Amino acid sequence: MIRAAIYARYSSDRQKDRSIEDQIALLREMCAREGMAVISTFEDRQISGGGAINRPGFQSLMRAAEAQSFDVIVAEDMDRLFRNQADYHTSRERLDFLGIQIHTASGKVGKLDGSLRALMGEMFIENLVVHTRRGMEGVLRDGRHAGGRAYGYRAVTGKPGELEIVEAEAEVVRRIFAEYVGGKSPRDIAHDLNKAGIAPPRGESWNASTINGNLQRGHGLLLNEIYVGKIVWNKVRMLKNPTTKKRISRPNPPDQWRVAEAPHLRIIGDDLWRMAQARKRETSRAEAGAAAKPRPHKQRRILAGLLRCGSCGGSMVSAGDRYGTYRIQCSTFRESGKCSNGRRVKRDDVEHLALSGMQRELAKPAYLVEYVKAYNDERRKLARDGVNQRGKLERRKGEIARELNRAIDAIVKAGVDPATLAGTIKRLEAERDEIEGKLAAIKESDKVIALHPAAIDRYRRDLEKLAGLLPRPDLGDCDELGESVRRLISAVIVHAPPNSEKLEVEIRGRLEELLEAPTFMRRSGGGSLLVAGEGLEPPTPGL
Repeated sequence: MIRAAIYARYSSDRQKDRSIEDQIALLREMCAREGMAVISTFEDRQISGGGAINRPGFQSLMRAAEAQSFDVIVAEDMDRLFRNQADYHTSRERLDFLGIQIHTASGKVGKLDGSLRALMGEMFIENLVVHTRRGMEGVLRDGRHAGGRAYGYRAVTGKPGELEIVEAEAEVVRRIFAEYVGGKSPRDIAHDLNKAGIAPPRGESWNASTINGNLQRGHGLLLNEIYVGKIVWNKVRMLKNPTTKKRISRPNPPDQWRVAEAPHLRIIGDDLWRMAQARKRETSRAEAGAAAKPRPHKQRRILAGLLRCGSCGGSMVSAGDRYGTYRIQCSTFRESGKCSNGRRVKRDDVEHLALSGMQRELAKPAYLVEYVKAYNDERRKLARDGVNQRGKLERRKGEIARELNRAIDAIVKAGVDPATLAGTIKRLEAERDEIEGKLAAIKESDKVIALHPAAIDRYRRDLEKLAGLLPRPDLGDCDELGESVRRLISAVIVHAPPNSEKLEVEIRGRLEELLEAPTFMRRSGGGSLLVAGEGLEPPTPGL
């Protein structure tokens, strides 16, 4: 009896979810007629066939193929499996090597007709894009909106493409333009909107970028011409990354934009719009001029990208320098005002505290030994607890294998309708997978980890070299040294309460560089709290 795996897919949330069940029912009938036993089913719901890499069900199907779990893949049509030639040829080459055939409702798929049908599927997608763009241009010519969300408006029920003004949001739009023309920065405007509890267009908070937008792409509230009664379409085009199969946007030149008059959607007057755009151009020229001035090369800091706010978890960014002293501040506070802590702290103080604390901690490897000992003790305890459980799980796994064999024999030899046993087989397979996961966890708990003395010595030497760089630890000519230290750290949490001189730094890092056991490579260690002027508090076992 030929073992078959069914694959079903539909691509749009506008299609019926029932489509999957209908495809599977059709294919089960076909397999029964052809004398094939359905071993398993795989499905992808609301996922395009344009990229196999982004379809979890298809990837599971290919993994099962590698395990030789079936002899043939059955799908309603080729476009359910492939709408891309590269995906077809790559997968077909692997399936041919494994000896697995492809069948559809119309019969076996050969190499030639398979290639032609994959080409036709790809051409269908390309033609669909052309037809969709043509339709959207027609919508625009009619004075309707061709897609995308615009703050201040909502769609008119039952009238595709038609918008109406939401007056409460329109007032917010007028406020933003008036405050911007009056001299407020987008960052200050976002802060005030968040304080007032006004809901943003999307997400949880207003940000400066939401208001300011991107001049090249023509995005952003201050650049949206719909507020003066003009619908602008085709500012960007969507391209599919051939590696990831994910869509990315690229800006189109202004001469490719499409504009339609929509005076009924006007929210602000022409004068206010012109003044806002004049300020935008002036600001952009000032920024471009500043960018054009030659700047001294900025050396990368050792902790760059690792600093986090202790109040909200946002990243800490440069907040300018005063009298040659560089400071950092929470980016969430700066951009949206959603973080309550706007205190600026000296960057040198944070770096000196973190790096000198690391130096002291690694100088006492007994802490690390204690950490690893506690970790291994816990693993051994889990191993002892799992001894009895392992025996029970192994016995049940054997029982499931026998039950599955009996079910397959009933289908193959006794002629039982596969549909009647599908639920039983699926339940047994799910239980088997769960048991295998538990057995793997028990096996993992048997392993222990050990400190790598050479790694400890290496990092201690590196950290001693850093002493000469403090309190300004630029990487400079010691990139290799800096990267070695950065491999130890996953984050540096800065605890700097507002209206206080108190400064604490919590280091969260990884032990994998100090361990030789591969079982620990993907696990992070604990955290250590470093207090300005006090060292470690309390002495904890790992970075």
